[in-house]
Amino acid sequence: MKIAVLDAKTLGDDLDFSSLESLGEVISYETTDSSERLERVNDIDIVITNKVIISKEIMEKSPQLKFIAISATGMNNVDLDYAKERGIIVKNVAGYSTKSVVQHTFSMALYLLEKMDYYNGVVKSGEWSNSGLFTDVSRPFGEISNMRWGVIGLGAIGGEVATVARAFGADVCYYSTSGDNLNQPYQHLNLDELLSSCDIVSIHSPLNSKTQNLINSSNLSNLRDGAIILNLGRGGIVNEADLAEELDRREIYAGLDVLEQEPILRDNPLLSVVNQDRLLITPHIAWTSREARVKLLDGVVENIREFING
Repeated sequence: MKIAVLDAKTLGDDLDFSSLESLGEVISYETTDSSERLERVNDIDIVITNKVIISKEIMEKSPQLKFIAISATGMNNVDLDYAKERGIIVKNVAGYSTKSVVQHTFSMALYLLEKMDYYNGVVKSGEWSNSGLFTDVSRPFGEISNMRWGVIGLGAIGGEVATVARAFGADVCYYSTSGDNLNQPYQHLNLDELLSSCDIVSIHSPLNSKTQNLINSSNLSNLRDGAIILNLGRGGIVNEADLAEELDRREIYAGLDVLEQEPILRDNPLLSVVNQDRLLITPHIAWTSREARVKLLDGVVENIREFING
């Protein structure tokens, strides 16, 4: 079997890929752009892709292709209908990143809540040294135990976030984007009620017709002053231009690990927000703890092994 890894760099340079080599002849590419896809796939039996798009046109011209291993949970980068028509098996890996995403959610929340950017600057600028005081309480912050935490999308990750938030002592509520997930041990609110009543809101839902542009100018104003909103679901759920405007209009805070276009475009309005201390953006890293990436690679290897032994 010839196996091609199309975007190995997304898995990191610190992983051991030797387990793949026991399954066949492995050709690994750090990245693959659209013009290189066909050349790298057309004589391959098994393709491993994270975000490289495997379209109908690529599969049509790749007669040897038998199996597509997606090194992620989302499968929207493969034309699944045509793969099924061609008899090409497509497998993803689920559940590998839950703990990593939950941890990153709270890292972002606590960074914004406790004004870490400001206080780090106070110390390193010398302002604290010059103050003559042993402490600095110029930017007050509260405790999660005294807050309401709203979860948008109470799936596997959202459910874990709710559990941890409750362990902090927060009052937890949620909004089901599908409208079906209503049998949960937390209060279910409609979206406007959740936004207006919560101190922290975290988004963990997929991007679909019900969540596209879900958070926008029509409801951002419902957030209470000083509230924190976090998007660790998918870019496109939060309207970035509307959020940028709201961040400069009044004091709310936002943490984003996902954006509509990744990497971020240089003209993204979020980069022009005046009050950058109210905004934290990380480059889609919530899923990338070493442990999560090891689980992901193990899942890919197991999927390929099951296919080969079939």
